[in-house]
Amino acid sequence: MAESPHVVNVTEADFEQVVIAGSSQRPVLVDFWADWCAPCRQLMPILAKLADELGGAFLLAKVDTEAEQSLAAAFGIRSLPTVQLFKDGRPVDQFMGALPEGQIREFLSRHIESATDQRIAAATEHMTRGELDAAASLLAEVRAEAPDDNRLFPAEVRLALARGDYDAAADMLEHTPLGLANDPAVAQLRGQLAFAAAAAEAPDPAACEARLAADPKDSDARYGLAAQQVLAGDYQAALDHLLTLMRHDRGYGDDAARKGIVMIFDLLGDDPLVTTYRAKLSRLLY
Repeated sequence: MAESPHVVNVTEADFEQVVIAGSSQRPVLVDFWADWCAPCRQLMPILAKLADELGGAFLLAKVDTEAEQSLAAAFGIRSLPTVQLFKDGRPVDQFMGALPEGQIREFLSRHIESATDQRIAAATEHMTRGELDAAASLLAEVRAEAPDDNRLFPAEVRLALARGDYDAAADMLEHTPLGLANDPAVAQLRGQLAFAAAAAEAPDPAACEARLAADPKDSDARYGLAAQQVLAGDYQAALDHLLTLMRHDRGYGDDAARKGIVMIFDLLGDDPLVTTYRAKLSRLLY
């Protein structure tokens, strides 16, 4: 097997430095093997290929269990091959046997950020700083290299939203890839689009509040204010306004208040506010 900077042999003498300490810098995949083990010889070239392909996203450390029996015993190795993934100084996952390459890729994807993931994350960071052209350039590069990669889709919708191109975002969401149809991130994007579009059509928050002071049953002002509060991250105030809108004008906008509350639940995920306001919504409905 050709030498690689991403594949090393480790012994008891350097295991602490290479694996334990080294896994604080990047994941280390430890392959416990033996020369007499045919599945080990079958697996090793696949692991080495993936280490090189991912360009150092992880280090492959090979432990010859015949020569390093104390290491094998220390980590409870009872069958070969056993492959353990170390992060931050400890084993976090493992598999045994000579798995097919596809299953090994899936195993790695749970723990190791790919170059594509890194560029999408970088594009998202550009968006948070308002650097939309830089974000678009990165996403276009990834799309050119991997046109069928569904991981790009949420980031591209976020970019359209950041640009205020709500028609484009809506069109993209209408053609959501089948594999992402039930993805929570897509549900969040649908909510963000709905609130962004409503906020764009509403007067500014101060004007909405003035209208509500004059007429607490001004449904347009209340919904517009709630949408703007969602975009500002003031979810509790938005939920309170939408509950009030449900009480006063349940039919407003084809049940827009209830739908808006559910969209905020999608945005919040497991936030404690969801439990509190789900109970309030249930009492109002039933």
